[in-house]
Amino acid sequence: MRTLRIWRTLLGVENTFVEDNDLDLENRILIASVRPKAPRRNRCGSCQKRSPRYDLGDGRRRWRGLNVGSIQVHLEADAPRVSCRVHGVTVAAVPWARHQSGHTLFFDDQVAWLATQTSKTAITVLMRIAWHTVGAIITRVWADTEKQYDQFADLTRIGIDEISYKRGHKYLTCVVDHDSGRLVWAAPGQDKATLATFFDALGPERSAQITHVSADGAAWMASVVAEKAPNAVRCADPFHVVKWATEALDEVRLTAWNDARKAARQNEARRTRGRPAADAPARPDSARAAGIKNCRYALWKNPENLTEKQQAKLAWIVQTDPRLARAYYLKEGLRVIKLPLGEATEALDKWVGWARRCRIPSFVKLQKSIVKHRTAILASIEHGLSNGRVESMNTKIRLMTRIAFGFTSPDALIALAMLSLGGHKPVLPGRN
Repeated sequence: MRTLRIWRTLLGVENTFVEDNDLDLENRILIASVRPKAPRRNRCGSCQKRSPRYDLGDGRRRWRGLNVGSIQVHLEADAPRVSCRVHGVTVAAVPWARHQSGHTLFFDDQVAWLATQTSKTAITVLMRIAWHTVGAIITRVWADTEKQYDQFADLTRIGIDEISYKRGHKYLTCVVDHDSGRLVWAAPGQDKATLATFFDALGPERSAQITHVSADGAAWMASVVAEKAPNAVRCADPFHVVKWATEALDEVRLTAWNDARKAARQNEARRTRGRPAADAPARPDSARAAGIKNCRYALWKNPENLTEKQQAKLAWIVQTDPRLARAYYLKEGLRVIKLPLGEATEALDKWVGWARRCRIPSFVKLQKSIVKHRTAILASIEHGLSNGRVESMNTKIRLMTRIAFGFTSPDALIALAMLSLGGHKPVLPGRN
């Protein structure tokens, strides 16, 4: 085998001449002087079209390559500029690296693969690069990958949700394909304009092919879906409906707890320091406040999952606080959304009538929301569509953020999420 072919294979370059090698043993760096073959010279770095040479640029420059053992590798070559009809004067493309990148293709691909498998900290130590460089590389790799695949192909049933990725109310809006389970789109923001961007990218023809959209009850999502995908059946996620009932129940619990604490302050003498005496008077309001405070999980959990202690706590609530008990039964009654469509329709209407007359403000407000989203709730039952896939996707994105110790740029997080969950994961250099 010729020496030139050996060096091209070791350096991971194609359509390239390796002119010379210089090994700096003191700094443990290998510098390979390279140049593109004739067919790959004088091409625009953005569109790869052949263009006339403009000047020699800033002279020779270097690109970081994959290490050879413990030796760092740098490729060195001329960096002339060309005059492209579309992109103007720009640096000429090279076959071993992406445009405006200081690393080779193999180096970028390995960092992108590592980013989907481990933390940024581990990557920075292994690859000897800075923290922000990892984000720049995965953004670059995803931009290259995105051009090769049609993420919107065969979209008919989608799920939409938002996820908080950073403190200060920083959100991403995510779209998931229900049929393939892929993350197909994500963008920073949590409003109509952000979601409209997705449908604009999808186009009117493909938007008309969307048959089902699952989401929570957010009005801004419903309005955009109604406008941009008029043929789609909107399904309100049953999980969020039960979550609304749980939140309404917790509001009643907090009110009952605060009332008990207030009664304890008004009706009971202030307790002195130390253990109370054996003949100290009973403090029923304080005991009731403590009991209500510690009943949260007994009220939240499904009846079949309650422990013996929680069952006893629930029985105590029924005896001591009828209003809170009534709120609990209302919350459990909303589980009718798990019934078959025919039974659920009748049961849901009965539940609405019950909640309307319950004289509990939080549940009176909840039944108005249920009436508003009734069609979408029943559509979810009819078509068996929930936002479970989207919630699972959100959990994975949160895990990525946690493993990476956060992202300063949403673009880097979106790129990593799309590389990991978009169905086109990066592969290690040299693997198929």
